[in-house]
Amino acid sequence: MKIRLDILRTKRGGGSYLQSVVFEYSDPKTTVAAALTEINSSDQYKDTEGKSVDKIKWECSCLQKKCGACAMVIGGKPCLACDSVLSDFGERVRIEPLRKFPVIEDLIVDRSAIFDRLRDMQIWFEQQAQNDETSTDTAYEASRCLQCGCCLEVCPNFCVDENFVGMSAAVPASRLIAQTDKAQAKQLYELYKKRVYEGCAKSLACRNICPAGIDIDGLLVSSNAAAVWKRKKKRG
Repeated sequence: MKIRLDILRTKRGGGSYLQSVVFEYSDPKTTVAAALTEINSSDQYKDTEGKSVDKIKWECSCLQKKCGACAMVIGGKPCLACDSVLSDFGERVRIEPLRKFPVIEDLIVDRSAIFDRLRDMQIWFEQQAQNDETSTDTAYEASRCLQCGCCLEVCPNFCVDENFVGMSAAVPASRLIAQTDKAQAKQLYELYKKRVYEGCAKSLACRNICPAGIDIDGLLVSSNAAAVWKRKKKRG
């Protein structure tokens, strides 16, 4: 089997260009991550113009859909390279870096904005978590977030330079909202209202994009209810 990989490449401090490589494979389960690894491991690959293919810069770690490091845009959709099977794309597919973040080189982007927002939202427990049957279910669901940035890529309201933190911060915040004590919850509610609730237009573009399959709808609804409506009721 053959597939043409159209890879958007960017050099440090330079412009971007599209480089196409024809990749042959026999296993129908071969992933984009496996293709990139093989191309980088050989000096024999040429692009469709006969030029040598320099090492393609991209990030990976577990290659088992556990870390989110290999997030990129494949076939127009943000996803994980280790979870994207070549045979699903037919004879040709375009591979690009995530577009909501500054590109460092080739398929590597600077996702520090994700972690800056976790810090700004103070997403950590100051005391022992409060556990019950409901909060434990919420905590488990939220803990599966990979911080890959795929949800932010499709969000029409997220921008790295603006106040709205997006679901990559809202999802872990939902765990704190469900499990934190009243003292920390009061401060967290206010941050959630300003950084999530007031910025989310409820387009739910992130609903089906999460590689981990997190129930974003459920977490968002329960967090909104706890952080906004209950707070309004107490003030009323």
